[in-house]
Amino acid sequence: MQQARPEAHRTVLVAEQVSKRFPGTLALDRVDFTVYDGAVNVLIGENGAGKSTLMKILAGVERPTSGRLLLDGSPVEFKSTREAAHAGIGIIFQELNLYPNLDISENIFVTREMTRTGVVQHRAQEKVTRDLLARLEQPLEPTTLVRDLRMGQQQIVEIAKALSRNVRILIMDEPTSALTAAETEALFRIIRDLKAHGVAIIYISHKLEELLTVGDYVTVLRDGRLAATAPAASINISWIIDKMVGRNVNAPHHRARTVADDSDQTVLEIKNLSLPRLGGGFTLEGVSFALKRGEILAIFGLMGAGRTELFECLMGLHPEASGQIRLGTRNLRHEAIRQRIDLGLMLVPEDRQRLGLVQKLSVAHNITLANLKRFVTSFWISERLEMEDIRAMMRDLAIKTRTPQHPITSLSGGNQQKVVVAKSLLTRPKVLLLDEPTRGIDVGAKAEIFEIMNRLAEQGLAILFVSSELPEMLTIPDRILVLSKGKITGEFSHDKVTEEALVLAAGARQQTEHPVPANRPNN
Repeated sequence: MQQARPEAHRTVLVAEQVSKRFPGTLALDRVDFTVYDGAVNVLIGENGAGKSTLMKILAGVERPTSGRLLLDGSPVEFKSTREAAHAGIGIIFQELNLYPNLDISENIFVTREMTRTGVVQHRAQEKVTRDLLARLEQPLEPTTLVRDLRMGQQQIVEIAKALSRNVRILIMDEPTSALTAAETEALFRIIRDLKAHGVAIIYISHKLEELLTVGDYVTVLRDGRLAATAPAASINISWIIDKMVGRNVNAPHHRARTVADDSDQTVLEIKNLSLPRLGGGFTLEGVSFALKRGEILAIFGLMGAGRTELFECLMGLHPEASGQIRLGTRNLRHEAIRQRIDLGLMLVPEDRQRLGLVQKLSVAHNITLANLKRFVTSFWISERLEMEDIRAMMRDLAIKTRTPQHPITSLSGGNQQKVVVAKSLLTRPKVLLLDEPTRGIDVGAKAEIFEIMNRLAEQGLAILFVSSELPEMLTIPDRILVLSKGKITGEFSHDKVTEEALVLAAGARQQTEHPVPANRPNN
């Protein structure tokens, strides 16, 4: 996309020498940030660089410790999101801010319902919602409860909620982290339309190629300070990584399997696993595969292919599923989640905020939450034993926090993800399930997560992970299985996989009788 020259856009919002101090942490240190109208203003940085804190200040969630905001050249101070919204500033938060017990239209109009003589006009709200979803190319019913939506669909609802407001400045914090390629392209079309109408977009993402595709201006934060700013047309990915990280980042790599002689031992075997779909058909149909000790096996597929549902079946969340699941020498039938964890299965969920962490607990208590019985002596929990394991996990996984007693919400997204992994590893699993483990984390944190996965596999842990990122499929796993509409449509070894083969297999039709042959790209 052709980039506009800086003089082609008018300055609409300026953060001038903004600092924000939390107890024990300087999140922002005299940061300058300029927003131009009719343009995509990219903000990039590692997890913990201060991006979300700056956006919360612009949106009225937080107030700066020092510095000021200028809107159209005049000083402003937002004491609440309502005041920021009144000034025309909207935000799509990285972590979803929805009510699962309300339907889509109710979430979009929450706190600003369409009323007549004091009565909420549900049909009018549903019509507006239907138009918004059509604009986003999503055939969702406005009366669907949010709790029944997939992660990517919930992200679409957040975007629709922001679009429903008449905004001058729209902040998008990781808007595509849970979206498919088609959903992302639809969002980009919306962004181009908003730009054409003079809306200023502030865009945060860890997908670097995406930033250069959609961005007009790029601002880089590092350790709470302004590191660099430039027109997007004048830079490349190497420039972004250099300014963002300031150090060498090891690219993800595929390690040679070096586990002991029993590395061919099968630890998990699935035969003919099927999950019926409400209303007819199957979410999963006839899925079969085996996972060996010390192996990293990836599951690739488009949104709705059945990837997360496969993990849910393995953890016992769908008693209506049929087929055989064998863990070691034991067939799993009706075991509850706790029993499956005790037997050696553990899941790191895609939605770490809602399903992986307890927001009100500290880093330490989140790490030990799933396995407190390890620390029981007589009738009491031994704080000494608990802290020994907590510190060992923080050291082994390089979890960055001043003290284990800090609240989990004080950590960056990448460090929160490592806390969820630490909690899982304390259960001493034989098989670790990772659902989109790098969603919403930066390039440095991704490299750390992949290094952890490689190290665990070398120690003999069997790893099954889901990802929708093609580059991850080509580097980390020993094998890749492709799911399409609930069926396995391809299997590839590391040395035979190509992007084209994965894309073809992921788009295979449901009526395909046989999967794409293993290790042979489909031309």
